[in-house]
Amino acid sequence: MEAWTRAEFEQKLRDKGQLYHIYHPFHVAMHEGQCTVEQIRGWVANRFYYQLNIPIKDAAILANCRDMKVRRLWVQRLLDHDGCVGDDTLGGIEAWLKLGEAVGLDRQDLLDEKYVLPGVRFAVDAYVNFARRASWQEAACSSLTEMFAPQIHQSRLDSWPKNYPWIKSEGLSYFQMRLSQARRDVCHGLEITLDHFTTREQQEHGLNILQFKLDILWSMLDSMSLAYQQNRAPYQGLVDNPIYHKGIF
Repeated sequence: MEAWTRAEFEQKLRDKGQLYHIYHPFHVAMHEGQCTVEQIRGWVANRFYYQLNIPIKDAAILANCRDMKVRRLWVQRLLDHDGCVGDDTLGGIEAWLKLGEAVGLDRQDLLDEKYVLPGVRFAVDAYVNFARRASWQEAACSSLTEMFAPQIHQSRLDSWPKNYPWIKSEGLSYFQMRLSQARRDVCHGLEITLDHFTTREQQEHGLNILQFKLDILWSMLDSMSLAYQQNRAPYQGLVDNPIYHKGIF
């Protein structure tokens, strides 16, 4: 089969946005102001596990990459999330901790991964393990869900102050800072993907990688929906308090 042109391939990647988790029923309910305090807290606590693992994923990509120019650019992602020593600018992880505090969660509970659902842990760990085992170009391609991220961040900035006035406004700084960072990251990740996946077979492989990442994000919300919307958390009715394993593998 003939390869798609660069523009055609980019459009097919962007078309994957119709499957982004912004359309998951849990996220739709959150955007429309239908979530309870407990549901918002559950989402923030579980999503924090994803935030914690973003720099670990990016470090794996760096470890596999022998291109110095790429590493010089990609390392910024670690600094964005971990923060820089001597810089008062919030890193993404610290900003998410402030979001947790803004919705009434204990900071240490978040760091201890107290509320992380097994399905969320499995999904996020699968993403990190993929980044470790895949080529750095494949792992970079998986990051392209960032193409759709500014929309989701803006939707929260627009709707949360009105729908959830109990959330302290300073907790929304993560979404604001990611508006520009995600757009910058997309330019680099997209360039890598378009340069590397040039045959039709490779391009279809790239689309499948991006679908894998979409599956990760959707599966995370499936677990949260089951636990917090349908009241079917793991071991419901068998134990009084949640019993989930911590990261051991």
